[in-house]
This record gives sequence, structure tokens and C-alpha cells, in this order.
Amino acid sequence: MVLSARRIAQLDDAARIIRDAGGRTLAVPGDVTNPDDMRALVARTVAEYGRLDVMICNAGIGFHGSLAESTPDIARRLFDVNVLGTIYAAQAAHEQFVQQGTGHIIAMSSIAGVRGGAGMSLYSATKAAQVKFIESLRTEFLGTGLQASVILPVSAPTEFRTTMRRDYGYAADGQGAHQTAEDVADAVARCIASPRGEIYPHRGSRWLTVAAAVAPNWTDQFMRRFDRRKPE
Repeated sequence: MVLSARRIAQLDDAARIIRDAGGRTLAVPGDVTNPDDMRALVARTVAEYGRLDVMICNAGIGFHGSLAESTPDIARRLFDVNVLGTIYAAQAAHEQFVQQGTGHIIAMSSIAGVRGGAGMSLYSATKAAQVKFIESLRTEFLGTGLQASVILPVSAPTEFRTTMRRDYGYAADGQGAHQTAEDVADAVARCIASPRGEIYPHRGSRWLTVAAAVAPNWTDQFMRRFDRRKPE
């Protein structure tokens, strides 16, 4: 397993946990918004292990706020990390996958990518972009040895909201369905072992996509209870 992140101390800690559990790992500092860093990540991986089997595009940030609060700077930052970061990592991996004839791109999206809610317009837009990106790649890869998948989790306890509070001064507590980070990781592992186009780690969340398609007005009312805007 090869890990990449901007924060070197946390990156080294994660690598140490893997090694202590008996795994092999390589920690490569990098920023997903820099395509050169993503190409370097792939190059280091191939130099160390001889090939690359899976690229998991997991980096992501969020923002909770109304449209009026969603400034151009915030929009640009979310799209740089969530959308362009996914694309840069996928493109770097794709170059190696084509040479090998096999490979699997996995993007970590969100259930918000198939059904947005109040206070999540920017975040939902970036997550929807990931869904359509992977959907298009699946079609592009038909008949080849390449695979593309998207993971669509619900809320999980991570640094996600802590980072939003630090950077923007506000983050909703995340009402609604929850799951653990381990649940999401297990879903990714199953997807690697048996590739599928769309993975819903929280089974019940799949019904939200059905409701959004067949009863959009009802779903609008349902989603009101998960409003992420600041209370007035």
C-alpha cells in the first residue's frame, strides 16, 4: 500500500500503523491539486513495487453554508481538491494502467453526490462530478482490462467537519445516517476484490437515489431535515 498526503507527520504515522500490522507500505508526500505530484506518486510506486494495481482517489474537503455564503474562493478550493484532485490522480494512474493492460480507479464520492441538500450545494456539486467522471470512465474502459468505481458513503467520523470548522468557522453536526470509517474501508476492499461500478457502504442510502429519481419533490421535503446551513 502506497500512501500520499500533504501532512508528513500524519502520513508517517499511518505508514507506521501498516508496518506494525505486518504490511508493506511507502509514504510519498504530495498534493492532489498538483498533477506533477500525482505523476511522481505513481512513478515512486512503480519504482518500488514494479506496478500499480489500484488508485484510490480519497482526498476531499467540504463546506457547509448557503449559496450566498459560498464565495468564489471557497468554490475554487473545493473543486481543486475534490474534482481536479481526483482527475489528476486518475490520469497519472491511467498512464501506468495502459502500459500494464490492467488497473482500477476508485473515487471516494458521497451520497451527497446523488442527492444534495440545503447548505451543501458546492460540496454536492463536486461529489456529483466524481460520480459522472467515474461513470464515463466505466464506459470508456469497456472491453479493456481497466476498471472504474465510485464509493458513495454517508457520514463517517473523520477530520472532515473539524477541518471545516477550522477553515470556515462552521460545520453542521451531520444529522442523518452514519457509518464508521472502517465500514467504508471494508467496502473499498470488497470493491477491489470484486469490482463494481457503484458501492453504497450504507445499504439504506441506495433508496435515496431511487427516491430522488422517482419522487424528486417528495425527496426535496425529506432532505429539509438534513439542512446544513447555519441557524439564523
